[in-house]
Amino acid sequence: MTRDPYTFVLPPRTTLALLPLLSFQGTCSTPRRWLNLQEYQSKKLMQESGVAVQRFYVADTASEALEAAKRLNAKEIVLKAQILAGGRGKGVFDSGLKGGVHLTKDPAVVGELANKMLGFNLTTKQTPKDGVKVKTVMVAEALDISRETYFAILMDRACNGPVMVGSPQGGVDIEEVAASSPELIFKEVIDILDGVQDEQALRMAANLGFKGPLQRQAADQIKRLYDLFLKVDATQVEVNPLGETPEGQVVCFDAKINFDDNAEFRQKAVFAMDDMTESDPTETEAAKWDLKYIGLDGNIACFVNGAGLAMATCDIIDLHGGKPANFLDLGGGVKERQVYEAFKLLTADPKVEAILVNIFGGIVNCAIIANGITKACRELELKVPLVVRLEGTNVHEAKRILTESGLPITPAENLDDAAKKAVAAIRK
Repeated sequence: MTRDPYTFVLPPRTTLALLPLLSFQGTCSTPRRWLNLQEYQSKKLMQESGVAVQRFYVADTASEALEAAKRLNAKEIVLKAQILAGGRGKGVFDSGLKGGVHLTKDPAVVGELANKMLGFNLTTKQTPKDGVKVKTVMVAEALDISRETYFAILMDRACNGPVMVGSPQGGVDIEEVAASSPELIFKEVIDILDGVQDEQALRMAANLGFKGPLQRQAADQIKRLYDLFLKVDATQVEVNPLGETPEGQVVCFDAKINFDDNAEFRQKAVFAMDDMTESDPTETEAAKWDLKYIGLDGNIACFVNGAGLAMATCDIIDLHGGKPANFLDLGGGVKERQVYEAFKLLTADPKVEAILVNIFGGIVNCAIIANGITKACRELELKVPLVVRLEGTNVHEAKRILTESGLPITPAENLDDAAKKAVAAIRK
């Protein structure tokens, strides 16, 4: 019989856990970026859809945590520091406390532990070197688990819609189960119009090993999880483990929820919970302008449209002996203001010694890029060399704008030429 050491988290900017698993079943769709929810926020969403989770409270102070522990009136309590990074259980606080997850039967201990968590930095394998400050803790009822299963709902392109995937072997990496015992992986295709049918839910519950009254209870939880999947426009709801307690309860102990960012316009309440406090400030600012930015450790800033072109630009800079300072993708529907804001981000990086603009205009109008560049250069008083390669829609007008601007802009004929000139500029 195992205790509940699990976390209920949404991992930011990671690949779907089921991608390797679905390699033999088709590929699944992924959102553009990750919505960052804390564990208690995910639990709240599940509660609202009737999914069985442990009773819990959230506290911002040690006294609130103590009161929450008393209100739970549970045989055993689990206290969890709320940060987005994984590995909390083995983390270390700068207060000296070891572990971001603690079990106790004494409510007074909860207050003492919370006092050593709140306001202190917790360092795990997934946090920055100095850790992340803990501002909130979750106080939850600890339950025994007599059996663990795995269950997920996700979008599968091969099936043109959602599928259920389950295994009676839960609490472990499902990829390992798929590799060593593929016969223990069960799949049910869901008709997007009809939803999960009773016979499907009962069949999946039986395949997960639930028997007797627990089979129907598990089937009910499966249908509720699908309701949640639709309600919040999820691309994946993964429960590992979907556990069975000695008291005969089917409980969702740990879940990962991924959301479709294209549905943000109708999921305002969900996206309003997005916790960006642990994200890189530059990435957060870039996202406000619908720019995809990832900081790197080089000194040549890259300003590109399209992820593939951005990666190629980084590679060719490296090929010519330079190091890219970032990955910045403007996307297709770029506006002049976005170009300006992109330059603000790039020039704010003290490592940047040159900027390389590489635009291939299909959807993108090169003249818009050129106007944005000249505006940014003048208003930001650009101090570093700027190399520009433009090709595609309205390119002749764009080149005229840059030439007549009188700004010290170095034109390039192609990407290879641009990379050479950018590397040469920082070596002068």
